[in-house]
Amino acid sequence: MGSLVRLVLGIPGSIIVTGALFLFMAAMIKQEVRLQEEKSAVKIDITAKIDDTELNSANREFKRPTLDTPPPPPPAVNDPSNRPALDGVAAQIPTIEANLSIGSGFNPDRDAQPLVRIPPQYPERCMSRASASETVQVQFDVTPDGQTTNITVVDSTNSCLNRAAMRSVERWKYQPKMVDNKAEWRRGVQTSVTFVLEQ
Repeated sequence: MGSLVRLVLGIPGSIIVTGALFLFMAAMIKQEVRLQEEKSAVKIDITAKIDDTELNSANREFKRPTLDTPPPPPPAVNDPSNRPALDGVAAQIPTIEANLSIGSGFNPDRDAQPLVRIPPQYPERCMSRASASETVQVQFDVTPDGQTTNITVVDSTNSCLNRAAMRSVERWKYQPKMVDNKAEWRRGVQTSVTFVLEQ
């Protein structure tokens, strides 16, 4: 019932509004619009001609100075006795009789050495209660493949950063410990992971 009333009242209302807009537009079109007289256009010449000046004419009359004649080439040497001998010098290698043990100077044994250390990401949840610089000391083992494992936190200035420090150390890569030219486990490596809050 309500939609029927709206339909009956809406159609005549829309006809009246449309007719009013049509008459308003017709009145606007019939209205005379006086245009301002066109002003004289500004003439711009982008191909300006360069006039000859006294400086340009002076450059045309400039003459380069003549150079002195070059010196003659050095005289050729045709005397074969003036050339160096290319035979070389014959000498005997001296013999040294001494019993010296100098060693090889190479020791293949070495401790685990860091290759890749990825810096930690500062967690957003820890930024509100953190100072400008925080440190987490971690301990871990290095496998014969150079991977870090058994990561534990030894000491920390902010416990909120412990998990981020351990995740960072998990991605580190080491050269393994070498004993008798064989890779071995390196246990108990300790290092500090520093977090710096950029402001």
